[in-house]
Amino acid sequence: MVNRVVTGAHYGLRDWLVQRVTAAVMAIYSLVVVVYLLLQPSFGYDIWAELFSGNVMRTFSLLFLLSLFYHAWIGVRDIVMDYVKPASVRLLIHVLVILALVLYAIWSVQILWGL
Repeated sequence: MVNRVVTGAHYGLRDWLVQRVTAAVMAIYSLVVVVYLLLQPSFGYDIWAELFSGNVMRTFSLLFLLSLFYHAWIGVRDIVMDYVKPASVRLLIHVLVILALVLYAIWSVQILWGL
């Protein structure tokens, strides 16, 4: 009989799906920004400022960044769970990464809306 030891790891399907969805969001956003910039006759600060002046672009930029942060969290968490064996070190890394990503998200809001 095989004893299955559950160590807090997720069973994978949800995280696999989230990584695919966040990757799709990031790819679509990147494609839209690149196409927009390629269609401009000239590129300068005025074009860049105009692109991010509307709430629609700011909202989709925030969605892109939140997708990036969640995508990064899943990747880092999986790598740490696979390769860092001491539980205390793993916990410390997880806490530091979570704090960094939350701070990045707050900073992103401040940048996008000038709060």
